[in-house]
Amino acid sequence: MMKKTICLLVIISLVFPLGGCWSRKELSDLAIVLAAGLDSTPEGNILLTVELARPSALGGSQGGQQIGGGGQQNNVWVISQEGETVMDATRYLEGKVSRHIYWGHTVILVLGEQLAKEGIRKAINFFSRAPHSRETIWVIVARGQARDILNSHSLLENTSAQAAGRMIGAGVGVPVMLKDLSMMLANKGVNPVLPRMELTPSGTPQGPVMYENIPEAQNAQQPSTKIHAEITLTGTAVFDDERLVGWLDYHQTRGLLWLKDKITVGEITVPSPSEPDKKISIDITRGSTRVEPFYDGQNIWFDVQMNLDGALLEQQSTEELTDEPIFTAIENSTARAIEANARSVIELAKYDYGVDVFGFGQAFHRKYKEAWPALKDEWNEAFISADINLKVEAHIRRTGLTTNRLSK
Repeated sequence: MMKKTICLLVIISLVFPLGGCWSRKELSDLAIVLAAGLDSTPEGNILLTVELARPSALGGSQGGQQIGGGGQQNNVWVISQEGETVMDATRYLEGKVSRHIYWGHTVILVLGEQLAKEGIRKAINFFSRAPHSRETIWVIVARGQARDILNSHSLLENTSAQAAGRMIGAGVGVPVMLKDLSMMLANKGVNPVLPRMELTPSGTPQGPVMYENIPEAQNAQQPSTKIHAEITLTGTAVFDDERLVGWLDYHQTRGLLWLKDKITVGEITVPSPSEPDKKISIDITRGSTRVEPFYDGQNIWFDVQMNLDGALLEQQSTEELTDEPIFTAIENSTARAIEANARSVIELAKYDYGVDVFGFGQAFHRKYKEAWPALKDEWNEAFISADINLKVEAHIRRTGLTTNRLSK
């Protein structure tokens, strides 16, 4: 009897795990979302736009199927739906899509400009809670409508979502994942920043049906000419808590990355010491920033030390780089350029937007834990009045494969 009981228990223990696949869905039953865009409507609702992968198009060796006219089909299907919430819009969207909407492969989440000005917490809440959504989604702010960003294609990648994801993942601009944005919104002492993207005219379309009718492209050329519009990273969106308050251009974004200790790749172009009309370009091989806060009970100030190691990879001038004073002058000019970019974005953050987007408040919190509770709710005001002392050192470690510019 004991043996029968043991055998029965073993059989039951083997059978129970087999029920783990009850909710399985086949790949052919899924509508895979590659990108999602959120805009606000005049009525205060959410306009959800999704970029769905078209398996038949992506499966071809050419990245798209040939159609009767000799052109290519789009690799994705872009569709929009309005709802009171993102979940509400998703449910209505299921009435238009023949497959189950799957969020697990979403690459980018694009927030429209107007929605970002109204507040982004309500928009990203769904993506933070949904079990199939990933926290590694790249979050972007569109200059204009998110729907226009998604309703485009890339001439290099299979989809515009993949193009944007690769661009941000390569370190161009300020890369921010959904988990990073959630942490910035939850913590005092730092305000969110997100990469800004927009469609810009980028050459001619490579196919009779592959084009976007954007106003900039139409106004720039004759009506009979179509211009391809590519997703382009054009700067950074600055937030006061959850609301968009302004923008940073490309150079200000570089200063922001230095101050946040996020410099990974890039270059700096400076005038030649002896021929100011000629330029010299330095490739950044390593960058680091250390922020040290100080507080005497009334005044707050920060000492910021930035260091660069680089390689001189382009020289229009004819200086002898083996001449030590010339080499030192180039390093000093590089340091001044970094400092100028950093000061520019500090002044903009302080006096135009009134927000700490650098995380100086977090550095202050780590060092002065007892003083932080009295300052955290008014940190932006404390940041505006704080002094920020910058010190930059630049060291050029290499000059490429040649020491001097080739000349007769």
